[in-house]
Formats: sequence, C-alpha cells, structure tokens
Amino acid sequence: MKLGSRTLELGERPLVMGVLNVTPDSFSDGGKWQEPREAVRRALEMEAEGADIIDIGGESTRPGSEGVSAETELERVLPVVEGLRGRLKILISIDTQKARVAEAAIAAGAEMVNDVSALRGDETMGQAVRRAGVPIVLMHMRGRPKTMQRGPFARDVMRDVMRGLGEALERARRAGIPRGRVILDPGIGFGKSAEQNCELLARLPELTRLRCPLLVGSSRKAFIGKLLGGAGEDQRIWGTAATVAAAVLGGAHILRVHDVKEMVQVVRVAEGIRKKAR
Repeated sequence: MKLGSRTLELGERPLVMGVLNVTPDSFSDGGKWQEPREAVRRALEMEAEGADIIDIGGESTRPGSEGVSAETELERVLPVVEGLRGRLKILISIDTQKARVAEAAIAAGAEMVNDVSALRGDETMGQAVRRAGVPIVLMHMRGRPKTMQRGPFARDVMRDVMRGLGEALERARRAGIPRGRVILDPGIGFGKSAEQNCELLARLPELTRLRCPLLVGSSRKAFIGKLLGGAGEDQRIWGTAATVAAAVLGGAHILRVHDVKEMVQVVRVAEGIRKKAR
C-alpha cells in the first residue's frame, strides 16, 4: 500500500501492530498510558521491541463500554500523536470510529485508520479516509460494544463474518475508498462466543476469498481466559501466543497485540513454519 511517506508491505512477512490505549477503561491496559509522556515512551519502547505499527486509541470498545465524545478522544490521542511526530519511525494508526478524530490525527501524523465500526459509526468517515488517501481497517462486529457480548450470537459465525465484511467493503466502495487501501479484521471477541472465536481462527484462510489483507486482534481477549479456566487479562500471554501463531499460520497479514516483545518472537517462528507449508 502506497502511503504519503512510505510503502506498507503486506504479504512479505506478517506485521506486528502494538496496542496503545490512552483510555481509563480499556479492558486490559486501561489507565496505564493516559499520561501523554508515558504513552509516548511506551510507543517508542514498542518500536524498539519490533513493532511495525502503533495503534493509538482514545475510546474503549471493551464489552459493555460506553462511547465518548470526539472532544474527549481528541484530548487523549492528539498529544500522543503530536509527541511522536519526528521521533517514531514506524507507522501510526488511529483507532477511532469518528471522522473528526481521524482527520485531526492524520493531520498530526497518523497514516492509517482502524475503524471497529467498519464505517457504520460515522457516515462521514469514508469520505474523510478517501480524501486523506490512507489505508483503513474495517472490522466485523455483531451489535455494539455496550451490548455485543449479550447475544444472541450468530448461528453460523463464518457466514455472518463474511456477509458483514462484504457489506463493509461495499460501504467503502460507495465512499470511493479503493479496495487496495482496505484491510479486513474478523473482529475476534466482538459479538462472538468463545467457541466462535476459536472457529474463526481455525477457518481464517476462508476469509482470503474477500481479496483483502487480514488483521487479527486476539490479544488477551476473554475467550483465552475462558479456555485457560478463568485466567485474568495479565495471565493470558501464553494463550495469546497460541492464537497469534494460529493466525499467522492461517494467513494473517497484521497481528494486533499488547505484548510486542514476546509476540514478535511468536510471529517470526510461526512465519518460518508457515513458509515451509507453502
């Protein structure tokens, strides 16, 4: 993907996207990086650990979460994006559902948008992304963050995800976003049961029929804790490693993770194995 200042290579090797939530209430790291100076430090640390992209978010989308205003998001993310300008050599992604936040972050130095609503949250997001000429991640989510884990879940999760992502691609097309700038995310943990999350990871190669690069974000998710007998968020690193390896073997192009240093190793080894299976 051709960006303003660089080319984003997708396919030569899986890329690692480091999560940087500058929120008080994100499910795993809420409150840790609220202070801009600490958030900037963490972003630089993740770059040194091997991250290829830093994904900065100012609104929690954990199950049961409430949305925040664009003003609140901007107060949280802009000082971090601006603080990284000229210091961070890797790509900055802005995790937002709001066009106003995306536009301000792009003006400050972000070069990718990660929209968990897949252009449903703000009808002007598609036009904003088209005008900026940046890539966008479109994620499948059944319902909304506040209610998504209450069910009912889809009877056929793969059919539901394929249909939802197909609809997202159509919204992007209508907004004038070239297909070559779209990355798809099956939305692990967003309106799916634990069993369905496992099924999506096992059947990930089927999503290649949509002819777009794939991003997978399974890091520290609740289904891992369930599989581990109730392990808390800070006890899910090895379970996360298993899901990251599965995603790489299934053909994921980008892995969105909290524990960059450890998951970079997982990605490199899993990719070495995957290459031998071609």
